[in-house]
Amino acid sequence: MIYVIATVEVKAGKREAFLVEFHKNKPNVLAEKGCIEYGPTVDATTDIKAQIPRRESVVTIVEKWESLQALHAHLAAPHMAVYRERVKDIVVGVTLQILDPK
Repeated sequence: MIYVIATVEVKAGKREAFLVEFHKNKPNVLAEKGCIEYGPTVDATTDIKAQIPRRESVVTIVEKWESLQALHAHLAAPHMAVYRERVKDIVVGVTLQILDPK
């Protein structure tokens, strides 16, 4: 099993538009072989000092996959190409952190 933390930076004021498109595609991803968890999150407002400053233009996607091969298949899935096309004018950049549980 692997975890993925995808950090998506969107254009100012476009976070909600991005989330609408994300949720349209989410059922497709959850139906993929090897997908255990897949969901968007945004920075919470807390009083915890160690927390990074709140980012209004970031969506963090928390994912769990059965294997690296399942993640590769996800990234190449036709519905992901359609999704990337729909959000290309909203997204500034994406980084992935791929993690092994220990």
